[in-house]
Amino acid sequence: MGLSVGIVGLPNVGKSTIFNALTAAGAQSANYPFCTIEPNVGIVPVNDPRLVTIAKLAESKQIVFTDLKVVDIAGLVRGASKGEGLGNQFLANIRETDAILHVVRCFDDPNVVHVEGSVDPERDVEVIETELLLADLDALAKRNERVSRLARVGQKEYAGQAEALAKAIAAVEKGTPLRAAGLSDEERDALAELNLITMKPVLYVANVAENDLGQETPLLQKLRRVAADKGGEIVVICGELEAQIAQLPPEERIDFLKEMGLDEPGLAVLVRAAYKLLDLETFFTAGPKEARAWTIHRGSRAPQAAGKIHSDFERGFIRAETIGFDDYIACKGEQGAKAAGKMRSEGKDYEVQDGDVILFRFNV
Repeated sequence: MGLSVGIVGLPNVGKSTIFNALTAAGAQSANYPFCTIEPNVGIVPVNDPRLVTIAKLAESKQIVFTDLKVVDIAGLVRGASKGEGLGNQFLANIRETDAILHVVRCFDDPNVVHVEGSVDPERDVEVIETELLLADLDALAKRNERVSRLARVGQKEYAGQAEALAKAIAAVEKGTPLRAAGLSDEERDALAELNLITMKPVLYVANVAENDLGQETPLLQKLRRVAADKGGEIVVICGELEAQIAQLPPEERIDFLKEMGLDEPGLAVLVRAAYKLLDLETFFTAGPKEARAWTIHRGSRAPQAAGKIHSDFERGFIRAETIGFDDYIACKGEQGAKAAGKMRSEGKDYEVQDGDVILFRFNV
């Protein structure tokens, strides 16, 4: 699994429409609150055109993209953390994800009900983030009660966790998401088991009307200010348009995008932004049997990358025979790159670069 994201937002902001477009899974989407009852989970390949090119040169029989797991939960409302609407039960479904996609409605449409009665990106973001903060505060308070007791009776191994909990609780009570609370790596590690929602990186997804694509509307400008204040990233897409694109046969999508004046689907931009948010990159393996993409954290060394394929690769790592993507293409594949001296033998300290095509040598 490459990456998992949880989609949150108020009811009727376009969460399920965007989920459908991402996964083409047909999640129910309708114009009334709480349309999504059970969480929708979709696994979608992350189409990387570089891999298609590599597969052609390697004459691979199969192409295997890395995966994106998407979890779409019921729309949250005021009081969700205390059980209002469909409540706290759904917040648990996004605790296991790597990042949060916060879908915010940035279009006016009298035919689409807004649960708060009007469209206001700033207010809508605050409603959702308050509920996520309250859910985290509840989890922190429960753990703090136990850990503080153990720390007081002299169990020193709990002292560090108690300090991390106190710092996190103070931040949340002030309304500060934990991702922006200035926690050290040690404090984050101490809290990791709780899977706190506001510690996860967030990407704001501005869902705009088709006619507003490419326009800086007042609603979009308002969300940009909110995202800037909170240190978040923002991606602008039209959920309805992306849903239409996803339903087209692949050969018709390019012409449709041209007609709409778009270079690529907005969902491709969204996935790239999610990778950047999580500091991820992709390396490739290629041979006659298959060409495959693998997702790693930026800065991963060669043995760690090898371990993504199999633990034996990491345990018995010898070297990584590496070709940069541009060299692989320019030399028309592995043999050409090797003949041109573009294949490098890298050791345990090598930091894998985005786009590297690698053959791992190992012995166990």
